[in-house]
Amino acid sequence: MARIGLIAVSDGREHVHRRNTGFIQSKMDAFAAALAAAGHEVVAGGLVAANTTATTAARSVAAAGVELTVLYYAVWAFPQFTMLAADATPGPLLLVASTDPAEPGLVGMLAAGGALDQIGRAHTRLWGAPGDAGLIEDVGAQARAAAAVAALHGSTFGRFGGRPMGMNTAVANTDQWMRTFGVDVEEIDQYELVRRAESGDLAKEAGRGREWLERYATVHYDGDRLTPELLERQLRLYLAVRDVAAERHLDFSGIKAQPELTEHFATADVAEALLNDPYDWNGPKPVHVTATEADMDGALTMQLLHLITGTPVLFADVRHYHPDRDVWDLCNSGQHATWFAARSDDPAENLAKVHLYPEVFFFPAGGASVQHIAAPGEMTLARLSRLDGEYRLQLMLGEFERFDESTTAELVSRSTPEWPHAFARLDVPAATFLSGFGANHVHAVPGDRRREVRVAAARIGVRLEEWRR
Repeated sequence: MARIGLIAVSDGREHVHRRNTGFIQSKMDAFAAALAAAGHEVVAGGLVAANTTATTAARSVAAAGVELTVLYYAVWAFPQFTMLAADATPGPLLLVASTDPAEPGLVGMLAAGGALDQIGRAHTRLWGAPGDAGLIEDVGAQARAAAAVAALHGSTFGRFGGRPMGMNTAVANTDQWMRTFGVDVEEIDQYELVRRAESGDLAKEAGRGREWLERYATVHYDGDRLTPELLERQLRLYLAVRDVAAERHLDFSGIKAQPELTEHFATADVAEALLNDPYDWNGPKPVHVTATEADMDGALTMQLLHLITGTPVLFADVRHYHPDRDVWDLCNSGQHATWFAARSDDPAENLAKVHLYPEVFFFPAGGASVQHIAAPGEMTLARLSRLDGEYRLQLMLGEFERFDESTTAELVSRSTPEWPHAFARLDVPAATFLSGFGANHVHAVPGDRRREVRVAAARIGVRLEEWRR
């Protein structure tokens, strides 16, 4: 959850403020308790009834490293206090009004918000009873989005390799990334991964990983494209990425893989799946968002969604549309994290639904493809892409479906059975999607997280393009 600064704004007349103090404090306490119960850390800035306290309270809250500052209005409040507090608070600002008719909290918020509008200070407004569940969830969405955007700033993306197979949508302008998102890009040659993977230092650990996969997943060795030795090579590649990420302080990554690794070393499918998983054979671990084909905008979208939700993020090609079922087959090599097979915190439960198949003819170096059918449920799908050089965030709601065994087999056989699939019903007409979607890759997280994504787009300053039927 997020760290939220909370400041109550009051009337500047001393005798009025003295009369209102108990009322304001009771509303503030109830609001703070509801936020804390929802899992947020609340940093209290106190009650503001003078110019000096407006500035000092805001500076104190900002110094505590809050991701969102909330100015709370339970009564009529002098608008200049809000102006001074806003000036002392560089981060995202949310105005919240109590709707108790006993006091004019709404009036105070509107007067303050109008004053902020006049100087162009960005802010958001919400209102409701202090313990209202809808209000608390809305504040939480604002806070989670603000925290995600703040976490992007100052982070580093590690790009292993360059542009894959002529894919312009996978390559972004590093200057634009720093200006828009505050993200630096560290360029790393793929040979560094090969060098480390072949050094022998990682052999014992990779052997443990192979045994773990053999125990919990179904591994289809064929003695040619997939052997124990090739699987261990893929696991050493995974460990090499983790080591480089730790040494160079990479927050998220992308691996080109095609064609050099896939033709001469091994596919990166196992590495990419495990990097995006919240576990490996050593137990729980942080997700290290990693995009296949070194897709920079894909990785950036995934990192933003991960920071908002805390869950792994699906990476997939928009492979095929089945008009008779109004279902999309989202499929891309072995990139899908194994977590999506059952969306369980228990890796054994997920891996029980995972098959490691020999890679297909596209990748002559061989190795395993991580195959499964994504678990059903509501999903939020999104993608950052560029239109005429400017970023936009395309957003839609969807539903992953799982069919009976024979139907699933028939559907996957139409494309590439060895690869992972997510069968998605999207809340957008197929013609609209195919005519306007800005890439061949799409990304998804469980649940309806559109509120947070909308707020994040506004915080970043990119245009939101949201689709519905």
